[in-house]
Amino acid sequence: MKFLVTGVAGFIGSEVALKILSAGHEVVGIDNLNAYYDPALKLYRLEKLKPYERFVFKQLDLADREAMAELFALESFQRVIHLGAQAGVRHSIHAPFDYIDSNLTGMMTILEGCRHHKVEHLVYASSSSIYGLNSKIPFHESDQVDQPISLYAATKKSNELMAHSYAHLYRLPVTGLRFFTVYGPAGRPDMAPWLFTEAILKGEPIKVFNHGKLKRDFTYIDDIVEGVVRIQDAPPVQETPYQLFNIGNNHPIELSRFIAAIESACGKQAEKVYLEMQPGDVEITYANTHALENAVGYKPSTSIEEGMEKFVSWYRCYKET
Repeated sequence: MKFLVTGVAGFIGSEVALKILSAGHEVVGIDNLNAYYDPALKLYRLEKLKPYERFVFKQLDLADREAMAELFALESFQRVIHLGAQAGVRHSIHAPFDYIDSNLTGMMTILEGCRHHKVEHLVYASSSSIYGLNSKIPFHESDQVDQPISLYAATKKSNELMAHSYAHLYRLPVTGLRFFTVYGPAGRPDMAPWLFTEAILKGEPIKVFNHGKLKRDFTYIDDIVEGVVRIQDAPPVQETPYQLFNIGNNHPIELSRFIAAIESACGKQAEKVYLEMQPGDVEITYANTHALENAVGYKPSTSIEEGMEKFVSWYRCYKET
């Protein structure tokens, strides 16, 4: 089959594309290679995909309506995995229009392309951030999510509403996936695994927000990729062909255990600076994943200790090259 993977130079997008290519499918990957973080890491991820003859990369911006319409008209995709977006809760406070362009206009160009060219199944990335101020845990897909506490979260909630409307109006099969704190080799340098590892190895202090009273449902990249690839092969079939799943580890980790796992992998103790809660952050993320498990038999299996051991090993090699 022929797939479009957006955000293909991103952390999750590159790994999903690799899995699909390894199964013998054709992938057209797009990414705008923006400078939200060092584009060198994005180019590093793309290098892993270049050996595959069935892979084509196009540098495109999701918000470019004409270019996206032309792409869909030329390529005749059967399935679309839409992972491209402007990421980062904290960055959305300082650069809000980046999120409007990438996450709202970008989602619309994808929906329009899928609608007009009869794509069999669209899978797109939502986020655990949309649970916002919800106090009931674990988070369930049926929970009300009308209290986002960042613009990033608000755009992801908007994506879910947009997708549902297209599923209803045009019978477009769509699946949304709410990702829970994805980490692993070649992960984003603005996230805690990278920031903490870098600081500890350099002997620099790490910033521990909310005085360490945080829990995250850390999910290793291989587990995420397995879930994405399984669900793209299981499109919804109900009258309004729309489904939404949490995709996480279903096991929140205290920040102290997370830091201890990094310290163990690095072989060094961290110097900790305790700070107040950051604007837009939440105290806990915790995914109820029963729906996804029932749908595709997905259940993550990587512990935080195993996952951080792999990340730190990769990080050391990457920094040496």
